[in-house]
Amino acid sequence: MSFQQGLSGLNAASKQLEVIGNNVSNANTVGFKQSRAEFADVFANSLTGGGATQIGIGTNLSNVAQQFTQGNVTSTSNPLDIAINGGGFFRMSNNGAITYSRNGQFQLDKFGYIVDASNKRLTGYTASPTGVLNTGAPSELNINTADLQPSATTSVTGLVNLDSRNTALSAAAFDPTDPTTYHNSTAVTTFDSLGNSHTIQNYFVKTAPGDWNVYTTADGVSVPAPTVPLTRTARLLFSGTGITPTITPAIPSIAFTPTTGANAVSMTLDYSGSTQFGSNFSVNSLTQDGFTSGRLASFNTGADGTIIGRYSNGQSKTLGQLVLANFTNPNGLQSLGGNAWSESATSGAALVGTPNTGSLGVLQASAQEDSNVDLTAELVNMITAQRIYQANAQTIKTQDQVLQTLVNLR
Repeated sequence: MSFQQGLSGLNAASKQLEVIGNNVSNANTVGFKQSRAEFADVFANSLTGGGATQIGIGTNLSNVAQQFTQGNVTSTSNPLDIAINGGGFFRMSNNGAITYSRNGQFQLDKFGYIVDASNKRLTGYTASPTGVLNTGAPSELNINTADLQPSATTSVTGLVNLDSRNTALSAAAFDPTDPTTYHNSTAVTTFDSLGNSHTIQNYFVKTAPGDWNVYTTADGVSVPAPTVPLTRTARLLFSGTGITPTITPAIPSIAFTPTTGANAVSMTLDYSGSTQFGSNFSVNSLTQDGFTSGRLASFNTGADGTIIGRYSNGQSKTLGQLVLANFTNPNGLQSLGGNAWSESATSGAALVGTPNTGSLGVLQASAQEDSNVDLTAELVNMITAQRIYQANAQTIKTQDQVLQTLVNLR
């Protein structure tokens, strides 16, 4: 008589319970992927081959396969939490040793690197000081918290409507301190190379029908020079339609030297989109391309992995882009614990790319991917494994009773 079948069934049911227990214990582990116990029947080798009456000798555990199905995505209050919706793994570096994870619970360390709870660093494409991505080999992502360098204003663009009903004034009498010598004015804050602000004010004087002079002051001082009479910056000539004025010079510009020690400022003025209609003066748009220095106020990660920093001066800049990795056979990855896997010969080489390309999923910031363990299904599987264990124990008990009967024969 043989106890082999029942014993193998007990071992198999015990292994299945271990797998189920591991799944249940990690039901709250972010990024965890549940496993499934897979079994195969066992037959004894025979010199003459198998026959129709051959009886197997039990079962064994053939594989424990992880199920890389998508877990639920839950929103969090941490902007550094990132969830993968779709395929792929975060590529992590531990002193150059690369591992892979689905756990997107990240934080910044004291050096500015994005790290997980095990202090592994997230990798991706770094950015230059001007925000240009280096899309070569992925490296450890570091958030540069240095102040954003100021940018001097090089152009001012305005869209205004000048009232054609205004009465012409003498150009020679213009005085920026006397409101009766001009019709309207606009003011815009610009910046020098050190980020200091300067107020540029443009004055509009109608000298004849459809003919307007533009005068400019910088911080209250006329430019290009406080001569008498003051020199106009530009001349706008409108046709009967009141649109698309002819401008002299074609590209008006002003220049002045700040008293702050910054470089000389030179900027162009663009009023080519202005109009002259029979309605009140209005400023429809007035923009400039400079900004002062700024400190990093916050940053967030887009669906494509791009990390955008937002600064106190209202500007934004690309700080980096994280990458994902996928595998031809994810089930071939070697589990390392700590929510990490490593590449193996069975998994194939890592296929690295940016999110939302190829087979890689998209990212969701301020979110985390929950464990894909279905507790209801696991509890049902636990009951089934328990019954299987009991049934195999019963076969051993029956074999024992039969053997006892045989021994007791006289």
